[in-house]
Amino acid sequence: MSDTGVEPARPGEAEAVRLDATDPGHRHLFHLPPAGGGRYPEAAYLAGNSLGLQPRATRGELLADLDAWGRFGVEGHLEAARPWLPYHESLTAPAARLVGALPGETVVMNSLTVNLHLLMVSFYRPAGERTRIVIEDSAFPSDSYAVRSQARFHGLDPDRAVVRLTPRPGEDTLRTEDVTAFLAAEGHTVALVLLGGVNYLTGELMDIPAITAAGRTAGTVVGWDLAHAAGNVVLALHDWDVDFAAWCSYKYLNSGPGALAGVFVHERHHGDEGLPRFEGWWSTAATTRFEMAPVSRPPATVDAWQVSNPPIFAMGPVRTSLELFDSVGMPALRERSLRLTGYLERLLDEVCVRRPLTVITPREPRRRGSQLSVRFGAGSASELTKRLRHEHGVIADAREPDVVRFAPVPLYSTYHDCWRVADALAATVPEVAR
Repeated sequence: MSDTGVEPARPGEAEAVRLDATDPGHRHLFHLPPAGGGRYPEAAYLAGNSLGLQPRATRGELLADLDAWGRFGVEGHLEAARPWLPYHESLTAPAARLVGALPGETVVMNSLTVNLHLLMVSFYRPAGERTRIVIEDSAFPSDSYAVRSQARFHGLDPDRAVVRLTPRPGEDTLRTEDVTAFLAAEGHTVALVLLGGVNYLTGELMDIPAITAAGRTAGTVVGWDLAHAAGNVVLALHDWDVDFAAWCSYKYLNSGPGALAGVFVHERHHGDEGLPRFEGWWSTAATTRFEMAPVSRPPATVDAWQVSNPPIFAMGPVRTSLELFDSVGMPALRERSLRLTGYLERLLDEVCVRRPLTVITPREPRRRGSQLSVRFGAGSASELTKRLRHEHGVIADAREPDVVRFAPVPLYSTYHDCWRVADALAATVPEVAR
């Protein structure tokens, strides 16, 4: 502590502050949690790949929708400033821009795993020798549970029907060439490929266009779980000829805990009467919905996959978030992500070299999103994250037994946040003798 009572900057801190002055991001648009420990009043929040921060605009926008209910009652369906009947349509175009789709190919509805099940009703159609579902071995557990239950639903043994692709011995991430080679050799037995666009555990960005093309060549349907990719990396689902995709909006999209999810279905599947779908009131065309006819007349868009009346108060935060992404733009966010993640990687390299810490995320910037995963080889990942939070005000995400995930989210994370991560790790994890 100096004579002025202000603790002096630590090594490297001035550089982080200088970088923030020249590359500031949009932190001012979000609420930051208090630190709860350490030298700084605000937390260094590196857990946006688990739950994004609350945009400052969300509260006012949500209250406006709530006030409309109080003012109009049922008439709010047509008379509210944002009428409820077509409310979901206001999310369509920005969601399409976010994932590189046509407006008729995207819809916001339900939650992620519910949407995956609804999509697999249409796109997992095992027949003959083509019965298998391909996922990555480190798929998020809900995806694993979902595909196994789909296999059982079709009378198949999930241990045989579900193929879990693993990295090569001694490696932590899948190689694109190994995925495409498997599809070239075994694709005739595969009914569905369903991979994570960005792997939740390692942060690896899969080569979506290359794997999609390999699957299409093999004659199989290719779908993507984009929970960790939407709002994180630039996507072009229509041009990549993806069959279907689904994503949540509470991680990088900052729409709140358990927020509504998104769906993409390529336009070449629209209007296909041979595709089975589960239907409900919102599956029928809006122009005829209130005729109350007993038989659905679905539109030739992804809206045909909707089932239920959309929850307006859950849609409001998604709309607010999508407007923010529209105003900033994914290409600009991706460029800042590359700069932030590269800076964090450089700092971690300096810290990890003398400690039982190993970065398992690919080093090539094009092969990762806004995430660096660190394997902790000397104890519990959750215990480490507790110490980082309570002793240093650094909030990260633990995946037991030994992985800590740091997400430098370009919308609100700073270079100083990244510096605090490295500084906290250096103070918390002892060096080991070499």
